[in-house]
Amino acid sequence: MSSIQSLLETMDKLSEAHEALFELAQEKTQPLVRNDVDKLNMIVNKENKWIRLITEANQQRIQLISAYLISRGYNPNPKITVSDLTKVIFKAEEKTALIEAQRKLLEIIKRLKERNVINQQLIEQSLAFIDYTVDLVLGGPEDNMVYQHPNQQAYGTKRMGIFDTKA
Repeated sequence: MSSIQSLLETMDKLSEAHEALFELAQEKTQPLVRNDVDKLNMIVNKENKWIRLITEANQQRIQLISAYLISRGYNPNPKITVSDLTKVIFKAEEKTALIEAQRKLLEIIKRLKERNVINQQLIEQSLAFIDYTVDLVLGGPEDNMVYQHPNQQAYGTKRMGIFDTKA
């Protein structure tokens, strides 16, 4: 089996893993909205498994690219991208297959990033709501942040929350 074929198989693994992450990111949206922590934990554990697989496949991709470069008389460089590699491949079918595998992988990564932005916004909104709720319950931050001696009476009335925090 040629090293380009092995590289294509590794890129397929990367695409499949990113596709699985995308599906999990979509699945994560509803539990974020519903604040279903148990379901979120389950999804995060699944994501971690796919991330480990992606890390391993990416290391394999780097090794395969280096091996191909060495076999062609080039110095290996772990920073060489698939785009760089396509410039030194002369067989049209290998170059075309590699470009297609790269396009497929980049497309799923783009979709995954977009979904993660949506999920990130949901998390930020949830945190803002939690902060708002805590402020309502505890009375919120003081509007008057001027120093005052503890024995002096406050100028205005202090808004008390549901709970007396000094108790």
